[in-house]
Amino acid sequence: MRGLKSLVSGVCAAVAAVALGQVAPAQAAGWPERPVQVIVPWSAGGGTDATGRIIAKMLQDEFHQPFNVVNRTGGGGVVGHTAIAQAPADGYTIGVMTIEIATYKALGQSQLSGAKDFTPIALYNIDPGAFYVAADSSFKDARDVVAKLKADPKKYKLASGSAIGGAWHMAFGIALQKAGVDPGQFNWIASQGAAPALQELIAGGTDIVPCSLPEAKSLLDAKKIRAMAVLSHTRLKAYPDVPTAKEAMGVDVEAGAWRGIAGPKGMPKDVTEKLTKALDKIHKSAEFQKFMNDRGFGLAWKAGPDFAKFIEQSEVDSAKVLKAIGLAK
Repeated sequence: MRGLKSLVSGVCAAVAAVALGQVAPAQAAGWPERPVQVIVPWSAGGGTDATGRIIAKMLQDEFHQPFNVVNRTGGGGVVGHTAIAQAPADGYTIGVMTIEIATYKALGQSQLSGAKDFTPIALYNIDPGAFYVAADSSFKDARDVVAKLKADPKKYKLASGSAIGGAWHMAFGIALQKAGVDPGQFNWIASQGAAPALQELIAGGTDIVPCSLPEAKSLLDAKKIRAMAVLSHTRLKAYPDVPTAKEAMGVDVEAGAWRGIAGPKGMPKDVTEKLTKALDKIHKSAEFQKFMNDRGFGLAWKAGPDFAKFIEQSEVDSAKVLKAIGLAK
């Protein structure tokens, strides 16, 4: 009888544990036992895609399971970020989180919070912005861009290498504002990433595109576009010929974007620990450091709670900037 009671008690405890989700970490002990999906909220060919793919490749090498990159574009990154947040929290869907997640509430696009609705795993990159014109553009230099935009703002089209209100829109808006130009008066063209925006620039569909230098590298090397300035206090080592905003425009500006790896809220602790350990190893590796440095991507590192606090502060800062450039109340 005592044995029967013990058996019943054990079954009840097991049922209760399942109901409370207490066995999820134990079930994840063998993770990954099948392919993992890596969602990139931006189009193929851009900086987020490039860094996401090298990380996915190195995670695949580390865990000996496929880490498959899926580009989920749309809504200025909202579609992809939402797909990450709404995926099962079993460790088999993670994704690249970008600075845009910190803008959605202020812009009224989504109520998603990067710190509260996700499992922040690790920040790996911070990049300053830059802005470009086509190789045959009539703009002579950055000061000429400022002068002409100030004189006739409705004449020119600007295509951000991110969404309206996204990282590069905010960065260029800050630069224009500091140069005495109202950034809210232009014809901004929405884009699903730097690659399509830069192609539009070459095709003549837009006049100016802000995005990072690494995202524009291939077109800069092919001399199809010209970089006017980098929005940083110092020139980037990988792009020594691109002047800072201070040098090119007479205003000191540092503005840009960040990227990190995150998963759905409530991921098993052992999975996040495995991922954090693997990402730390990747971040310190010669292969990743060379990849990032050769392309001019800025390296950064914050994991777990530190990354969550970073996201929260980014939301506060982004709201202030968006309000200043007229995109949020």
